[in-house]
Amino acid sequence: MARASRSDLRLDAPKGLRSTPLAGRYRGAPSSDRFGRFTEAIARGMGTPWFLLGLTVFALSWIAWNTLAPAEWRFDSISLGFIALTLVLSMQASYAAPMILLAQNRQDDRDRVQFEQDRQRAERTLADTEYLAREVVALRIAIKDLVSKDFIKSELRALTETLEQRQNANETDADGDDTPPRPPRGRRALD
Repeated sequence: MARASRSDLRLDAPKGLRSTPLAGRYRGAPSSDRFGRFTEAIARGMGTPWFLLGLTVFALSWIAWNTLAPAEWRFDSISLGFIALTLVLSMQASYAAPMILLAQNRQDDRDRVQFEQDRQRAERTLADTEYLAREVVALRIAIKDLVSKDFIKSELRALTETLEQRQNANETDADGDDTPPRPPRGRRALD
């Protein structure tokens, strides 16, 4: 089975409208998406005020010509209710409706693809947010285990007191006292 080249794969087209892997074999073949783009362009054009204005001018000029022109120049009869005009407008409507439906279906497919991409983006954002929340919690836990400034101050005070007591004890030992110095009560002695 032949694979399509990268140029034949269209990522902006919905899954059902992408070219098949066999489309790469026929280099001169027209794009399968060309008709869809054509119908969208016509549907877009029919939805403009200029189209309505043009259609109104066309119908009014048809009626005026077939009413005011000499009898031998008329091609549609007012007595029969402008049958040819009705036929032309009916044919235009019969082609316009399927083109508009095709354009709507293509837009629905694009919306579906966009919705799927938005859903995937939201899932990634949620996963990233959950990961960051876990990291923040881990940092908070790690910060609680860190030594605080108050703890260091209290340990330094205790150490200073212990050193002062040892120094005082050494001075008293030099004066003749043989008892070893004791660490302060309630605090551990640091060597």
